[in-house]
Amino acid sequence: MELIRLTTRFTLFTGLLALAASLAGTLLLVDALFRSRIDRAPFARFCFSGACRCLGFRVSTRGHFSERPVLYVSNHISWSDIPVLGGMVPLRFLSKAEVGRWPVIGWLALQAGTLFIQRGSGKAGQARDEIANTLLRGQSVLVFPEGTTTAGVTVLPFHSRLLHAALDAGVDIQPISIGYLRNGRPDHLAPFIGDDEFHHHLIRMLRQPAAEVGVIAHPTVSLREGCNMSEICGELQQRVQEGLGQIQTGRLSDQETTGPASIACPEIQVSSVDARR
Repeated sequence: MELIRLTTRFTLFTGLLALAASLAGTLLLVDALFRSRIDRAPFARFCFSGACRCLGFRVSTRGHFSERPVLYVSNHISWSDIPVLGGMVPLRFLSKAEVGRWPVIGWLALQAGTLFIQRGSGKAGQARDEIANTLLRGQSVLVFPEGTTTAGVTVLPFHSRLLHAALDAGVDIQPISIGYLRNGRPDHLAPFIGDDEFHHHLIRMLRQPAAEVGVIAHPTVSLREGCNMSEICGELQQRVQEGLGQIQTGRLSDQETTGPASIACPEIQVSSVDARR
């Protein structure tokens, strides 16, 4: 059964990559002919959704994503976070530079508008500027402020430097919780951690029965000048952690939080009255 599952999913996944590569090449050709860049967001969202289907994910969601440009912040468990979240809402990602060097995947990520940062290179300031400029152009951006992937059972402290881009661009921050379950417990296959290789991890994911994925879009957070970003990061990390706990305990269907929520920094305003998808 595992062999049949692996063969079927792998064939679908490679077929999707071929389709995405053909689509990206066609868009580049059209760009060159008409000397204007076509918005990649709808095409990227289609491909991300297709990748989730190939992986067999059963995705459940709670909350609403903002229709306005925002800086999304989420916990980070696996490379598969990107197709899951990218298939839900138009956005651009900030990813480690290593992803850009992955065969096929890296090129497709670049064509989808991914922003890359070299970890430990001291270029966080440049990445912050790129994120702010992207937000000012009306495109939402997702960052993983933990700075690394985890085993999916807890949320590491958030780094604040890149979150300043939201303040620079005058947009809100929307925290997101994502979690993977297998047989009602945190999935041990989904985490992409340590020195694991992408192709090895992909094969393990394709071989096993589908995982359940829970996503919670929390109310947006508005920032003002003078806020203590360290405190904000702590509160955002706590909210994402609470959401992860709800996913892990099967409480994703609990009633959605509405109305203003209190945050440690008095300058922060939280709103859940965002337009619906």
